[in-house]
Amino acid sequence: MQRKVVVVTGANSGIGLALCERLLSQDDQTRLCLACRNLQRAEVARSALLSSHPSSDVSIVQIDVGNLKSVIRGAKTLLQRYERIDYLYLNAGIMPDPQISIKAFIKGLFSRRAISMFATGEGLLTQKDRLTEDGLQEVFETNVFGHFVLIKDLEPLLCHMDSPSHLIWTSSSNARRSAFSLVDYQHRQGQESYSSSKYATDLLSVALNRHYNKEIRVVTNSFTISPYNGAEALLWLFGQRLESLNPLAKYHSSTSGLGNNYVKPIKMDVDAESSDLFYEKLLELEKQVRKKMIPGN
Repeated sequence: MQRKVVVVTGANSGIGLALCERLLSQDDQTRLCLACRNLQRAEVARSALLSSHPSSDVSIVQIDVGNLKSVIRGAKTLLQRYERIDYLYLNAGIMPDPQISIKAFIKGLFSRRAISMFATGEGLLTQKDRLTEDGLQEVFETNVFGHFVLIKDLEPLLCHMDSPSHLIWTSSSNARRSAFSLVDYQHRQGQESYSSSKYATDLLSVALNRHYNKEIRVVTNSFTISPYNGAEALLWLFGQRLESLNPLAKYHSSTSGLGNNYVKPIKMDVDAESSDLFYEKLLELEKQVRKKMIPGN
């Protein structure tokens, strides 16, 4: 049988590295590729994986999903290296350090939403974002758009009717519809860029499933507790049959009070119309940024 090819973005630390370790422990014949921004850290991660799985095939490709030139270069490398990709884990992401809004804190003390606000941080915690060299909001480009461009460029390796590829997107329980707007999908005007970006990935996963039909299947997951526990749903999805998965559900990595890991599917708060509109907006944005990257334009 053909060895499975697995590519993991953001694989040199945290959830990504824990996933790689658990994947090789389950199947050390997997051809694993660490897609990372920092090559030095990626090499350290690769060495650590090979020390515990010396016979495994572990390679590296440089991809910074917050830089479109890096995404396009990395995709070209993968197109030259592989004939297909069986699993693409879209795991890389950033979350700006949250800050407490004093104004919201004082206002929240005397509102009906006080308990909910202090329990979830919604409206209470703000995050500072910035522009990348591509002229895009950093959190949006890193968590959403960079991966979208990567998927588009890897279509020849992903689109196979006979054996659909799995695209597994690391989402978050902080993904909230209230933080996202189709009018401001980059979240230029808001202060909850992380929650907005993670809801955007949920929304986009639905549109991608509708657009690619049976050539690619996209599922999302969320995580909790530790990197090892947080990789539970990612690893569980590695062994599931596509027809058994619900494209409208998010698969949460959960841990019981006794320390047992399990996977819990939860229906996403998304609708088909909004997901399609968002997909069309990203296609137009992709066209615009690619045009700017062509010399002479």
